[in-house]
Amino acid sequence: MTVTKLKKRRPKSELGPPTNGNRTRIRARNEDKILDAALEVFADYGFKGATIDQIAARAGMSKPNLLYYFRRKRDLYVAVLERTLDMWLEPLSAIRADGDPAEEIRAYINRKLEFSKVRPTASRMFANEIIQGAPLLKTILHGGLRNIVDEKAAVIRGWAKAGKIADIDPYHLIFVIWAVTQHYADFASQVEAVVGGRLSDRKFFRETETAIDHILLRGILPTERI
Repeated sequence: MTVTKLKKRRPKSELGPPTNGNRTRIRARNEDKILDAALEVFADYGFKGATIDQIAARAGMSKPNLLYYFRRKRDLYVAVLERTLDMWLEPLSAIRADGDPAEEIRAYINRKLEFSKVRPTASRMFANEIIQGAPLLKTILHGGLRNIVDEKAAVIRGWAKAGKIADIDPYHLIFVIWAVTQHYADFASQVEAVVGGRLSDRKFFRETETAIDHILLRGILPTERI
């Protein structure tokens, strides 16, 4: 299945020199390195407190070299958020209408939880943007994100109509999955304070995965299907 990407091509004024229409492997590697560094700096200092100099130093490159790829701090910030959103929406896009609902939903839950384990900083940065009213992502959220969610809501509604799952509101099901899986990244300190575990602990991750699967699937599938 082709995965729908939200990220749009940035205007030429916001990018470095063109690469004959293709992102070379070197360019892709450098952009990923810059975005990784930007994520950490934005997480530490916020958008207003972070500087291009800090990000360049964290990425291990000169400021002019960084600006070859991203012309403004705002471009970097939005690119980090878009990369996180693309990552999260890949498993949602992969849900198949002709698949088994239990397996499709379980796979989506587990992929989202895995992202909370391996990319917790990205989740927290994204949450902060949303809490502030998504000033830099509003257009994307109302466009590409909504389109993908509408598409998968129709799939879930079709399963319900066919009697494969309970007659539930598909949007609220998706919201619940987002809230539950991202909670373990966004509120990791709270989780650890209460139960003493983090997703980075293999045993706790498996216990969490099993519990979420059971709780959510129990609410939408016939008992014999769980």
